[in-house]
Amino acid sequence: MINKSRQRLRFFESRKNQNHISNADRFLYKKPEPRHRICVIGTGTMGQEHMRVSALLGRAQVIGIYDCQTLSMDVAAENFKEFSDHPLRFYSSLGLACSDPDVDAIFICTPNFTHREVLEVALESGKPIFLEKPMATTLKDAFDIVRWDLSYESFIQIGLQYRYKAQYSEAIFETLCRESIGDIKTIALSESRPPFLDKVGQWNKFNMKSGGTLLEKCCHYFDLINLLASSHPSRVYASGGRALNFCDFEYAGVKSDIDDHAFVIIEYANGVRASFSLNMFSPNFSEELVLVGDGGRLVAVESFNMHKETASEISMEIETGERQTSRQIELGFPKAIETSGHHGSTYFEHIAFFDRLEGEKTGAATIDEGFWSIIVATAAQLSISRGEAVSIEEMLKKEGEGLHNWLSGQKSMLVGAK
Repeated sequence: MINKSRQRLRFFESRKNQNHISNADRFLYKKPEPRHRICVIGTGTMGQEHMRVSALLGRAQVIGIYDCQTLSMDVAAENFKEFSDHPLRFYSSLGLACSDPDVDAIFICTPNFTHREVLEVALESGKPIFLEKPMATTLKDAFDIVRWDLSYESFIQIGLQYRYKAQYSEAIFETLCRESIGDIKTIALSESRPPFLDKVGQWNKFNMKSGGTLLEKCCHYFDLINLLASSHPSRVYASGGRALNFCDFEYAGVKSDIDDHAFVIIEYANGVRASFSLNMFSPNFSEELVLVGDGGRLVAVESFNMHKETASEISMEIETGERQTSRQIELGFPKAIETSGHHGSTYFEHIAFFDRLEGEKTGAATIDEGFWSIIVATAAQLSISRGEAVSIEEMLKKEGEGLHNWLSGQKSMLVGAK
Protein backbone atom coordinates (compact mmCIF):
# COMPACT_ATOMS: atom_id res chain seq x y z
CA MET A 1 0.00 0.00 0.00
CA ILE A 2 1.31 3.46 -0.86
CA ASN A 3 2.22 5.52 2.19
CA LYS A 4 0.31 8.70 1.36
CA SER A 5 1.52 10.41 4.53
CA ARG A 6 5.16 10.41 3.43
CA GLN A 7 6.28 13.66 1.87
CA ARG A 8 7.89 13.50 -1.57
CA LEU A 9 10.11 16.26 -2.89
CA ARG A 10 9.18 15.80 -6.54
CA PHE A 11 11.02 18.93 -7.61
CA PHE A 12 14.29 17.32 -6.45
CA GLU A 13 13.68 13.79 -7.74
CA SER A 14 14.97 14.40 -11.26
CA ARG A 15 17.45 17.22 -10.70
CA LYS A 16 20.82 16.45 -12.21
CA ASN A 17 22.66 17.86 -9.21
CA GLN A 18 20.97 15.21 -7.08
CA ASN A 19 22.00 12.27 -9.26
CA HIS A 20 24.83 11.44 -6.85
CA ILE A 21 22.20 10.26 -4.33
CA SER A 22 21.93 6.51 -4.85
CA ASN A 23 18.62 4.69 -4.77
CA ALA A 24 19.60 3.13 -1.47
CA ASP A 25 19.92 6.62 0.07
CA ARG A 26 16.75 8.06 -1.41
CA PHE A 27 13.85 8.72 0.95
CA LEU A 28 12.30 12.11 0.22
CA TYR A 29 13.34 11.70 -3.42
CA LYS A 30 12.23 8.10 -3.74
CA LYS A 31 9.37 7.39 -6.09
CA PRO A 32 6.86 4.72 -5.05
CA GLU A 33 6.89 1.41 -6.85
CA PRO A 34 3.96 1.42 -9.32
CA ARG A 35 1.12 -0.84 -8.18
CA HIS A 36 -0.82 -0.71 -11.43
CA ARG A 37 -0.10 -1.17 -15.13
CA ILE A 38 -1.95 0.82 -17.75
CA CYS A 39 -2.14 1.14 -21.51
CA VAL A 40 -2.89 4.41 -23.28
CA ILE A 41 -5.13 4.39 -26.34
CA GLY A 42 -4.46 7.47 -28.47
CA THR A 43 -1.00 9.02 -28.19
CA GLY A 44 -1.62 12.58 -29.32
CA THR A 45 -1.44 15.64 -27.07
CA MET A 46 -3.70 14.29 -24.30
CA GLY A 47 -2.41 10.73 -24.49
CA GLN A 48 1.14 11.98 -23.96
CA GLU A 49 -0.03 14.20 -21.11
CA HIS A 50 -1.52 11.20 -19.32
CA MET A 51 1.68 9.21 -19.90
CA ARG A 52 3.74 12.06 -18.45
CA VAL A 53 1.48 12.53 -15.42
CA SER A 54 1.41 8.80 -14.73
CA ALA A 55 5.21 8.79 -14.54
CA LEU A 56 5.22 11.82 -12.23
CA LEU A 57 2.63 10.41 -9.84
CA GLY A 58 4.29 7.01 -9.75
CA ARG A 59 1.27 4.90 -8.82
CA ALA A 60 1.00 3.25 -12.23
CA GLN A 61 3.36 2.23 -15.00
CA VAL A 62 2.46 2.80 -18.62
CA ILE A 63 3.39 -0.52 -20.22
CA GLY A 64 1.83 -0.13 -23.65
CA ILE A 65 0.35 2.26 -26.19
CA TYR A 66 -1.87 2.07 -29.24
CA ASP A 67 -2.70 4.61 -31.92
CA CYS A 68 -3.85 4.08 -35.49
CA GLN A 69 -1.22 6.68 -36.46
CA THR A 70 2.21 5.00 -36.27
CA LEU A 71 3.95 8.37 -36.20
CA SER A 72 2.02 9.35 -33.08
CA MET A 73 3.18 6.21 -31.27
CA ASP A 74 6.79 6.75 -32.35
CA VAL A 75 6.80 10.37 -31.15
CA ALA A 76 5.03 9.50 -27.88
CA ALA A 77 7.50 6.72 -27.12
CA GLU A 78 10.47 8.96 -27.83
CA ASN A 79 9.08 11.78 -25.66
CA PHE A 80 8.26 9.34 -22.87
CA LYS A 81 11.94 8.41 -22.49
CA GLU A 82 12.40 11.72 -20.67
CA PHE A 83 10.08 10.52 -17.90
CA SER A 84 10.50 6.75 -17.80
CA ASP A 85 13.02 4.13 -18.91
CA HIS A 86 10.38 1.38 -18.87
CA PRO A 87 10.02 -0.28 -22.30
CA LEU A 88 6.71 0.27 -24.05
CA ARG A 89 4.66 -2.30 -25.92
CA PHE A 90 3.39 -1.13 -29.30
CA TYR A 91 0.05 -2.85 -29.86
CA SER A 92 -0.92 -3.57 -33.44
CA SER A 93 -4.66 -3.30 -32.79
CA LEU A 94 -7.14 -1.78 -30.36
CA GLY A 95 -8.39 -5.22 -29.36
CA LEU A 96 -4.90 -6.47 -28.45
CA ALA A 97 -4.24 -3.35 -26.38
CA CYS A 98 -7.44 -3.72 -24.37
CA SER A 99 -7.18 -7.49 -23.89
CA ASP A 100 -3.54 -7.59 -22.75
CA PRO A 101 -3.70 -9.60 -19.48
CA ASP A 102 -0.83 -7.54 -18.05
CA VAL A 103 -2.87 -4.33 -18.28
CA ASP A 104 -4.88 -3.34 -15.19
CA ALA A 105 -6.59 -0.22 -16.56
CA ILE A 106 -7.19 1.51 -19.88
CA PHE A 107 -6.87 5.23 -20.70
CA ILE A 108 -8.81 6.32 -23.80
CA CYS A 109 -7.41 9.55 -25.25
CA THR A 110 -8.50 9.35 -28.88
CA PRO A 111 -10.31 12.09 -30.87
CA ASN A 112 -13.83 12.93 -29.67
CA PHE A 113 -15.69 11.30 -32.55
CA THR A 114 -14.04 7.91 -31.86
CA HIS A 115 -14.89 7.65 -28.16
CA ARG A 116 -18.01 5.54 -28.50
CA GLU A 117 -16.48 2.91 -30.79
CA VAL A 118 -13.22 2.72 -28.85
CA LEU A 119 -15.04 2.43 -25.53
CA GLU A 120 -17.26 -0.34 -26.89
CA VAL A 121 -14.15 -2.44 -27.54
CA ALA A 122 -12.52 -1.49 -24.23
CA LEU A 123 -15.60 -2.53 -22.25
CA GLU A 124 -15.07 -6.13 -23.36
CA SER A 125 -12.00 -6.19 -21.11
CA GLY A 126 -14.00 -5.59 -17.92
CA LYS A 127 -11.18 -3.33 -16.70
CA PRO A 128 -11.37 0.14 -15.09
CA ILE A 129 -11.47 2.74 -17.85
CA PHE A 130 -10.53 6.39 -18.03
CA LEU A 131 -12.39 8.09 -20.90
CA GLU A 132 -11.31 11.55 -21.99
CA LYS A 133 -13.91 14.27 -22.29
CA PRO A 134 -16.30 14.70 -23.94
CA MET A 135 -17.57 11.15 -23.53
CA ALA A 136 -19.21 11.40 -26.98
CA THR A 137 -20.11 13.96 -29.64
CA THR A 138 -23.86 13.32 -29.82
CA LEU A 139 -26.64 12.79 -27.27
CA LYS A 140 -27.42 9.39 -28.79
CA ASP A 141 -23.87 8.09 -28.47
CA ALA A 142 -23.54 9.56 -24.98
CA PHE A 143 -26.77 7.92 -23.88
CA ASP A 144 -25.53 4.58 -25.20
CA ILE A 145 -22.53 4.98 -22.90
CA VAL A 146 -24.82 5.82 -19.98
CA ARG A 147 -26.73 2.58 -20.57
CA TRP A 148 -23.55 0.52 -20.96
CA ASP A 149 -22.26 1.89 -17.66
CA LEU A 150 -25.34 0.66 -15.79
CA SER A 151 -24.31 -2.97 -16.30
CA TYR A 152 -20.53 -2.53 -16.28
CA GLU A 153 -18.95 -4.38 -13.38
CA SER A 154 -15.91 -2.12 -13.16
CA PHE A 155 -15.98 1.70 -13.47
CA ILE A 156 -15.55 4.44 -16.06
CA GLN A 157 -14.15 7.84 -15.09
CA ILE A 158 -14.69 10.82 -17.39
CA GLY A 159 -11.81 13.23 -18.00
CA LEU A 160 -13.51 16.39 -16.73
CA GLN A 161 -10.48 17.46 -14.75
CA TYR A 162 -11.18 21.19 -14.35
CA ARG A 163 -12.89 20.42 -11.04
CA TYR A 164 -9.32 19.73 -9.85
CA LYS A 165 -7.82 23.04 -10.97
CA ALA A 166 -6.61 25.00 -7.95
CA GLN A 167 -9.24 27.77 -8.01
CA TYR A 168 -12.16 25.48 -8.78
CA SER A 169 -11.34 22.79 -6.22
CA GLU A 170 -11.07 25.54 -3.59
CA ALA A 171 -14.30 27.18 -4.76
CA ILE A 172 -16.11 23.84 -4.55
CA PHE A 173 -14.78 23.28 -1.04
CA GLU A 174 -15.62 26.79 0.16
CA THR A 175 -19.16 26.81 -1.22
CA LEU A 176 -20.39 23.23 -1.10
CA CYS A 177 -18.50 21.99 1.96
CA ARG A 178 -17.92 25.06 4.17
CA GLU A 179 -20.93 26.94 2.78
CA SER A 180 -18.88 30.13 3.12
CA ILE A 181 -21.28 32.23 1.02
CA GLY A 182 -24.51 30.47 1.98
CA ASP A 183 -26.78 29.05 -0.71
CA ILE A 184 -25.49 29.84 -4.19
CA LYS A 185 -27.95 31.91 -6.23
CA THR A 186 -25.98 32.99 -9.31
CA ILE A 187 -22.92 31.64 -11.13
CA ALA A 188 -20.87 33.53 -13.71
CA LEU A 189 -17.94 31.81 -15.43
CA SER A 190 -15.82 33.08 -18.32
CA GLU A 191 -12.83 31.99 -20.35
CA SER A 192 -10.63 33.88 -22.80
CA ARG A 193 -7.99 31.95 -24.71
CA PRO A 194 -6.18 31.53 -28.06
CA PRO A 195 -7.67 29.36 -30.84
CA PHE A 196 -7.71 25.56 -30.90
CA LEU A 197 -4.31 23.97 -31.50
CA ASP A 198 -3.51 21.81 -34.49
CA LYS A 199 -4.55 18.14 -34.29
CA VAL A 200 -3.97 15.10 -36.49
CA GLY A 201 -6.45 15.45 -39.33
CA GLN A 202 -7.54 18.82 -37.86
CA TRP A 203 -10.62 17.09 -36.42
CA ASN A 204 -11.10 19.82 -33.80
CA LYS A 205 -11.93 22.40 -36.49
CA PHE A 206 -15.18 20.68 -37.49
CA ASN A 207 -18.44 20.29 -35.59
CA MET A 208 -19.13 16.79 -36.89
CA LYS A 209 -15.89 15.39 -35.45
CA SER A 210 -15.41 17.56 -32.37
CA GLY A 211 -19.05 17.90 -31.33
CA GLY A 212 -18.72 21.68 -31.67
CA THR A 213 -16.79 24.21 -29.62
CA LEU A 214 -19.27 24.32 -26.75
CA LEU A 215 -19.05 20.55 -26.38
CA GLU A 216 -15.38 19.96 -27.19
CA LYS A 217 -13.99 22.75 -25.03
CA CYS A 218 -16.74 23.95 -22.76
CA CYS A 219 -18.03 20.66 -21.36
CA HIS A 220 -15.40 21.31 -18.65
CA TYR A 221 -17.13 24.50 -17.62
CA PHE A 222 -20.65 23.14 -17.88
CA ASP A 223 -19.56 20.30 -15.61
CA LEU A 224 -18.29 22.85 -13.07
CA ILE A 225 -21.44 24.95 -13.27
CA ASN A 226 -23.66 21.87 -12.87
CA LEU A 227 -21.62 20.79 -9.85
CA LEU A 228 -21.80 24.22 -8.19
CA ALA A 229 -25.51 24.62 -8.93
CA SER A 230 -26.23 21.27 -7.22
CA SER A 231 -29.19 20.78 -9.53
CA HIS A 232 -30.13 19.84 -13.07
CA PRO A 233 -30.48 22.41 -15.87
CA SER A 234 -33.99 23.08 -17.14
CA ARG A 235 -33.49 25.71 -19.86
CA VAL A 236 -30.57 27.05 -21.89
CA TYR A 237 -30.22 30.13 -24.08
CA ALA A 238 -27.07 30.88 -26.06
CA SER A 239 -25.71 33.25 -28.65
CA GLY A 240 -22.45 32.68 -30.49
CA GLY A 241 -20.64 32.41 -33.78
CA ARG A 242 -17.35 32.91 -35.61
CA ALA A 243 -15.63 36.26 -35.57
CA LEU A 244 -11.99 35.51 -36.43
CA ASN A 245 -10.84 31.90 -36.09
CA PHE A 246 -10.63 29.55 -39.08
CA CYS A 247 -13.08 31.60 -41.17
CA ASP A 248 -11.08 30.74 -44.30
CA PHE A 249 -9.74 27.39 -43.12
CA GLU A 250 -10.29 24.27 -45.22
CA TYR A 251 -9.05 20.72 -44.76
CA ALA A 252 -9.46 18.04 -47.41
CA GLY A 253 -11.80 20.38 -49.26
CA VAL A 254 -14.12 20.92 -46.27
CA LYS A 255 -14.57 24.33 -44.63
CA SER A 256 -14.24 24.71 -40.86
CA ASP A 257 -17.54 25.45 -39.10
CA ILE A 258 -16.67 25.79 -35.40
CA ASP A 259 -17.63 28.84 -33.31
CA ASP A 260 -14.98 30.97 -31.62
CA HIS A 261 -17.14 32.86 -29.09
CA ALA A 262 -20.37 32.35 -27.21
CA PHE A 263 -22.56 33.58 -24.37
CA VAL A 264 -24.67 30.99 -22.54
CA ILE A 265 -27.39 31.39 -19.89
CA ILE A 266 -28.51 28.34 -17.92
CA GLU A 267 -31.54 28.06 -15.65
CA TYR A 268 -31.63 25.29 -13.03
CA ALA A 269 -34.50 23.41 -11.45
CA ASN A 270 -33.64 24.76 -8.00
CA GLY A 271 -33.74 28.41 -9.13
CA VAL A 272 -30.00 28.93 -9.59
CA ARG A 273 -29.10 30.95 -12.69
CA ALA A 274 -25.74 30.75 -14.42
CA SER A 275 -23.91 32.41 -17.27
CA PHE A 276 -20.88 31.34 -19.26
CA SER A 277 -18.92 33.35 -21.79
CA LEU A 278 -16.19 32.16 -24.15
CA ASN A 279 -13.69 34.04 -26.30
CA MET A 280 -11.21 32.02 -28.36
CA PHE A 281 -9.24 34.77 -30.10
CA SER A 282 -7.49 36.20 -27.07
CA PRO A 283 -3.65 36.35 -27.06
CA ASN A 284 -3.49 34.68 -23.63
CA PHE A 285 -5.46 32.51 -21.22
CA SER A 286 -7.67 33.84 -18.44
CA GLU A 287 -10.63 32.49 -16.47
CA GLU A 288 -12.94 34.09 -13.92
CA LEU A 289 -15.57 32.53 -11.67
CA VAL A 290 -18.02 34.65 -9.67
CA LEU A 291 -20.39 32.94 -7.24
CA VAL A 292 -22.96 34.95 -5.28
CA GLY A 293 -24.93 33.37 -2.47
CA ASP A 294 -27.33 34.60 0.18
CA GLY A 295 -24.37 35.01 2.53
CA GLY A 296 -21.56 36.42 0.40
CA ARG A 297 -19.58 36.38 -2.83
CA LEU A 298 -16.64 34.32 -4.11
CA VAL A 299 -14.40 35.46 -6.98
CA ALA A 300 -11.70 33.18 -8.42
CA VAL A 301 -9.36 34.39 -11.16
CA GLU A 302 -6.64 32.67 -13.17
CA SER A 303 -4.33 34.19 -15.78
CA PHE A 304 -1.63 32.41 -17.75
CA ASN A 305 0.84 34.11 -20.09
CA MET A 306 1.62 31.46 -22.69
CA HIS A 307 4.29 33.66 -24.26
CA LYS A 308 6.30 34.01 -21.06
CA GLU A 309 5.53 30.40 -20.08
CA THR A 310 5.40 31.32 -16.41
CA ALA A 311 3.19 29.65 -13.83
CA SER A 312 -0.47 30.62 -13.69
CA GLU A 313 -1.39 33.49 -11.40
CA ILE A 314 -4.40 32.30 -9.39
CA SER A 315 -6.29 34.10 -6.66
CA MET A 316 -9.56 33.74 -4.81
CA GLU A 317 -11.49 36.31 -2.79
CA ILE A 318 -14.33 35.52 -0.41
CA GLU A 319 -16.49 38.43 0.72
CA THR A 320 -18.94 37.77 3.55
CA GLY A 321 -19.69 41.25 4.91
CA GLU A 322 -20.57 41.11 8.59
CA ARG A 323 -21.24 37.36 8.70
CA GLN A 324 -17.67 36.12 9.12
CA THR A 325 -14.07 36.72 8.06
CA SER A 326 -13.54 37.86 4.49
CA ARG A 327 -10.26 36.83 2.90
CA GLN A 328 -8.06 36.91 -0.17
CA ILE A 329 -5.98 33.86 -1.07
CA GLU A 330 -3.26 33.11 -3.62
CA LEU A 331 -3.45 29.56 -4.96
CA GLY A 332 -1.15 27.21 -6.81
CA PHE A 333 0.61 23.87 -7.03
CA PRO A 334 4.31 22.93 -6.96
CA LYS A 335 5.95 23.61 -10.32
CA ALA A 336 6.39 19.93 -11.19
CA ILE A 337 2.64 19.40 -10.80
CA GLU A 338 1.60 22.75 -12.30
CA THR A 339 3.54 22.08 -15.51
CA SER A 340 2.60 18.40 -15.85
CA GLY A 341 -0.68 19.10 -17.63
CA HIS A 342 -3.67 21.45 -17.52
CA HIS A 343 -2.15 23.46 -14.69
CA GLY A 344 -1.96 20.47 -12.36
CA SER A 345 -5.54 19.27 -12.68
CA THR A 346 -4.64 16.14 -14.65
CA TYR A 347 -2.31 15.09 -11.83
CA PHE A 348 -5.12 15.17 -9.26
CA GLU A 349 -7.46 13.50 -11.73
CA HIS A 350 -5.00 10.59 -11.80
CA ILE A 351 -4.97 10.46 -8.02
CA ALA A 352 -8.75 10.14 -8.06
CA PHE A 353 -8.65 7.38 -10.67
CA PHE A 354 -6.17 5.22 -8.78
CA ASP A 355 -7.87 5.92 -5.46
CA ARG A 356 -11.06 4.57 -7.02
CA LEU A 357 -9.14 1.60 -8.41
CA GLU A 358 -8.01 0.86 -4.85
CA GLY A 359 -11.53 0.99 -3.48
CA GLU A 360 -11.76 4.55 -2.19
CA LYS A 361 -14.56 7.03 -2.84
CA THR A 362 -13.59 10.03 -4.96
CA GLY A 363 -15.06 13.21 -6.39
CA ALA A 364 -14.11 12.34 -9.98
CA ALA A 365 -16.58 12.89 -12.80
CA THR A 366 -19.05 10.05 -13.25
CA ILE A 367 -20.78 8.91 -16.43
CA ASP A 368 -23.98 10.75 -15.41
CA GLU A 369 -22.05 13.96 -14.73
CA GLY A 370 -20.29 13.65 -18.05
CA PHE A 371 -23.64 13.19 -19.75
CA TRP A 372 -25.13 16.27 -18.09
CA SER A 373 -22.23 18.38 -19.36
CA ILE A 374 -23.01 17.14 -22.88
CA ILE A 375 -26.71 17.90 -22.42
CA VAL A 376 -25.98 21.53 -21.55
CA ALA A 377 -23.48 21.90 -24.40
CA THR A 378 -25.88 20.35 -26.92
CA ALA A 379 -28.73 22.59 -25.77
CA ALA A 380 -26.49 25.66 -26.04
CA GLN A 381 -25.42 24.83 -29.59
CA LEU A 382 -29.01 24.09 -30.53
CA SER A 383 -30.04 27.45 -29.07
CA ILE A 384 -27.42 29.25 -31.18
CA SER A 385 -28.65 27.59 -34.35
CA ARG A 386 -32.33 28.27 -33.58
CA GLY A 387 -31.95 31.71 -32.04
CA GLU A 388 -34.19 30.79 -29.11
CA ALA A 389 -34.12 29.23 -25.65
CA VAL A 390 -34.09 25.43 -25.46
CA SER A 391 -36.02 23.40 -22.89
CA ILE A 392 -33.91 20.47 -21.70
CA GLU A 393 -36.98 18.30 -21.24
CA GLU A 394 -38.32 19.05 -24.71
CA MET A 395 -34.91 18.48 -26.29
CA LEU A 396 -34.50 15.08 -24.65
CA LYS A 397 -38.10 14.10 -25.44
CA LYS A 398 -37.40 14.63 -29.14
CA GLU A 399 -34.34 12.37 -28.84
CA GLY A 400 -36.56 9.41 -27.95
CA GLU A 401 -38.53 7.78 -25.17
CA GLY A 402 -35.44 6.23 -23.57
CA LEU A 403 -33.79 9.58 -22.93
CA HIS A 404 -37.00 11.14 -21.68
CA ASN A 405 -37.53 8.26 -19.23
CA TRP A 406 -33.93 8.65 -18.06
CA LEU A 407 -34.57 12.34 -17.36
CA SER A 408 -37.65 11.46 -15.31
CA GLY A 409 -35.53 9.07 -13.25
CA GLN A 410 -32.89 11.74 -12.71
CA LYS A 411 -35.55 14.16 -11.46
CA SER A 412 -36.83 11.54 -9.00
CA MET A 413 -33.31 10.99 -7.69
CA LEU A 414 -32.83 14.74 -7.22
CA VAL A 415 -36.07 15.08 -5.28
CA GLY A 416 -35.16 12.05 -3.17
CA ALA A 417 -31.77 13.57 -2.34
CA LYS A 418 -33.48 16.58 -0.80
